[in-house]
Amino acid sequence: MKIGRLEGKVAIVTGAAFGIGASCAEIFTREGAKVVLGDINEEVLNTVQAKVQSSGGSAVMRKTDVAVEADVKALVELAKDTYTNIDILVNNAGISGWVSELEDQDAEEWRRVLDINLMGPVYGTKYVATHMKQRRCGSIVNVSSVAGIRSGAGGIPYSASKAALINFSQTSACEFGGYNVRVNAVCPGLTETEMTRPFFDYAREEGKEYKLGRWTELRRAAKAEEVAAVIAFLASDEASYVTGQVIAVDGGITASLSLPGKKV
Repeated sequence: MKIGRLEGKVAIVTGAAFGIGASCAEIFTREGAKVVLGDINEEVLNTVQAKVQSSGGSAVMRKTDVAVEADVKALVELAKDTYTNIDILVNNAGISGWVSELEDQDAEEWRRVLDINLMGPVYGTKYVATHMKQRRCGSIVNVSSVAGIRSGAGGIPYSASKAALINFSQTSACEFGGYNVRVNAVCPGLTETEMTRPFFDYAREEGKEYKLGRWTELRRAAKAEEVAAVIAFLASDEASYVTGQVIAVDGGITASLSLPGKKV
């Protein structure tokens, strides 16, 4: 059922081919937004665009590597050329990186994780900032992670990049607030996406799916659409007085100091 909270708005979503990004495209369309989709996987992105259009929505797409500044700039220009205005930016694209010991990691591994998880959102924000400030409206939502809040939820490069993204979100919110441009971060817990699918597939193969998310207060993993629903709220005018916030969508895991193996 269409509610229309985003009626008439234009939203850019990166990492839109899978998981949370694809769910954002679906929910945003249902809420009335026109969507501009970017992802490095052009084949699957075409499928997401076709799904939006078949549901009566309006969507354009561009193959985008968010680690490449020129690619992000081109995605923003596509949005302007197609729809004139940009109301929403969801910086969702990300990679998990490596979970090897720090001593075994090299600089190139760190650069790749930081380029995608941190610099991608920096580029996206950079190229929509002037436009949103001139219009004195806009909502930017950065998809961080519970790994950016507490240790133990990801490898060192990944966790560091997501913590930096939280700080970037808050700092940007302070800089843009006087222009009525809002910036927030969401921090998903364990969510089934393309990035985490190997963990889910392994658990199912071993008959251990019941263990996924068991350390959360809700005792389960999240669905991508549950995270996307929070992003849609932050993107909407219903969240008009919400900025600079870090919202954990994690089943309550960051509400507890319980350590792995210690939760009842």
